[in-house]
Order: sequence, then C-alpha cells, then structure tokens
Amino acid sequence: MNWKIKKEHYKVPIKSWCDKPEEKALAQAEDLACHPLVYHHVALMPDCHPGYGMPIGGVIACIQAVIPNAVGVDIGCGMGAVKTNIHVTEETSRKKLREIVNNIKSRVPCGEGKSHKKPQVWDGFDEKLDELSERPWMDKHTRELAKRNLGTLGGGNHFIEIQADTNDTMWLMIHSGSRHLGNVIAKYYHQLAVDINTQWHSDIPTKELAFLPSESDEGRLYIHDMNFALDYASENRKRIMDNVMTAFQDMYPHAVFDEPVNIHHNYAVNENHFDKNVWVHRKGATSARMDEIGIIPGSMGTPSFIVKGLGNPKSFMSCSHGAGRVFGRTEASKKLTPKECDKAMGQIVYDRWNKIRRGKAKGLYDLGEAPQAYKDIHSVIGAQKDLVIPMVTLRPLAVVKG
Repeated sequence: MNWKIKKEHYKVPIKSWCDKPEEKALAQAEDLACHPLVYHHVALMPDCHPGYGMPIGGVIACIQAVIPNAVGVDIGCGMGAVKTNIHVTEETSRKKLREIVNNIKSRVPCGEGKSHKKPQVWDGFDEKLDELSERPWMDKHTRELAKRNLGTLGGGNHFIEIQADTNDTMWLMIHSGSRHLGNVIAKYYHQLAVDINTQWHSDIPTKELAFLPSESDEGRLYIHDMNFALDYASENRKRIMDNVMTAFQDMYPHAVFDEPVNIHHNYAVNENHFDKNVWVHRKGATSARMDEIGIIPGSMGTPSFIVKGLGNPKSFMSCSHGAGRVFGRTEASKKLTPKECDKAMGQIVYDRWNKIRRGKAKGLYDLGEAPQAYKDIHSVIGAQKDLVIPMVTLRPLAVVKG
C-alpha cells in the first residue's frame, strides 16, 4: 500500500502510504524532497493533505536543522483517550449523553477565542513565563491568554467525544493542542527562519520551508520554546480530560477509568534513524515505535482507533494522525448541505451546524467538520497495516466540537 518516487532534481525520494495525494500536497512533498537538509526520504502518511509549507500527514528527518513550518502552528496538537468501566445500555440514553455533553461544555471552554474567565494555576507556570518574558513573541496579551487558555478545547477540528468499543465499553477521547501560545511561537520562529535564510541566500525550494540550524542560538531557542509548548499542550489535554471524566462521573458515579493515553502529533524530536541522529518532524503524524500505543481518530461521525506501533523504519516509526481531509473547510461548506451532513451523523449526539461569520464563506453553514469532509477512515487504517496494528475500534456516541 505504498509507493516511492525519485526524480532527477530530488535530493531524497518520496515514500508514500497515501494512494493518491492531492496535487498541492504532492507539490509540497516535492519541495521537501528538494530541501538541502532533509535526510534519507520524505514519508507521507495515508491521511496526507495540504498544509502550510509541508503536507499534514508528513514526516521528515533533518540533519542538524529544524523547520518551524514542518512542525506547524499548533505545536503539540495531539490526542487523549481513556477507557471507562461503563457499558452502553438503556442507562446510556441519548438524553443522558446530552446531559453529559452540556456538563462538559460548562466545565471546558470550547471554540475559537473561548477561555477561562480566570487565570489557571499550574505548578511552576509563572516562573516559566517569567523566564520567557524577554522573548520577542511574549507580550502581556500572550502571557495572560496562555494562563486563561489552559484546559480549553479551541476550535476547528478539536473535539471531545464519548465513544464505545466493540464490546460496548465506553471511552472518552479528546483532540486539542497548545492554543494561542503555540501559534505565536510557531509564527515568530518561522519568520525568523525566513529572515536568516534570506540573509544567507539559502538554497531552499520555498521560504515556507525556512530552517534554523539546531546548534545555532536561534535553533536552540526554537527547540526550547517548542518543548515548552509541547508541555503546555500535554497539560492542556490532561486538564480537559480531568474535567470530562468529572462530568462523566457526575452521570455515572461508579465510573472508574484506566490510565489515560496522551500523545502529540505536531512536533520535532531528536531521534536516531538510518544510523544518524536527526531531527524528526511529525506534522500531523503520530509516533509508532514498536508496541507504542497511539490514537488515530476518524471524523465526528466515523470510528476512531487505538493502535499499536510496529516500529517501521520506512515511516521513521510513524503513522497517520487521523483520517485526513477530502475537502477544505470552505470547500466543504460550499459543496455539502446540512441535511446530508445530519444524515451522516445518524443517532450521534452533537450540536447542529453554525453559520460562518466572516471570510469568503460568510453566511454559509460551517460543514468543515462533517464526516463527508474527511477521507474514509477504514481505508486510511488499511493503508498502514505495516505501520500499526488496530487494537480497539471506537464508534462515536456523542461529540463536542470547538
């Protein structure tokens, strides 16, 4: 289920688990293949689709360099999941699911620009923010928002779901990241990389793939600040999950939970691959080392999967991070209708579609998260049988979107 291409002007080949990458995504992969610091090959996961500079669902390794846009603007975006001891019965009616959803929304601010009214307390957080106070990207607004955004969902494709496995055991799942903090860090260091690469007349295929040498002062600062955003994103998911579990126990007081899984899929990390220490960039891709547990969600109307990694070196020990898009948000809103999207959701508890308030699609229903906007998750899972083993299949019962 994978193919490899190598053209004369490439510096490294492209290896793909995506059967038919979109034209723009393939063009971005070709830019990566021509990058002077990309090592060994470019890997495209089966959920690959266009991103900024680098495709989402892409994995690269760089020698002594980091590329901010190969991590992305939502640094540390990732998944959380936990198994409960509650089973789907008459006690888990749509009415009760709706009550849990409303309880979750009262505890977790959901949507773009939605934050806690008061700053959140996190051990050592103030000291860390003080340490970063001299960074050009850190201002009063960023600092205050970072404290109020901790434990909030955000918008777009971020979600909270109540799910059930094939044994009708209920699970809780979340998808969120570093919120405004990671976005500010990413944009600042990308522009810094562009400025430096321009000064050096660097031989890069596009400024969208501007890099920072990992041993330079600028590179070290980016890596440090990226790791702070990763810690923030992980803590953000932990707090969301704590509140979701509390809301679930309010309905089911005897609920107990297994140890939650909490993972990133937008990050760079120093690893050893093909006998070299390299900076692996996973942008919309999940680590899949041998026996490592991962989470691959579908859309809000389709199954998600708990998987176990096979440690395939050809993918830099990675797998997909989700289903991947068929339509962009605006395209979906123009091509789809609320009626057909409601039908695709079936009996799942969810909030109805809102209208878009600004931009080219203003006034249309926002259908960018409808099931039809995403690839078939079963095909995506089937395309990576050499990367992961599906362990648990989870169907959605109730969905909270940002």
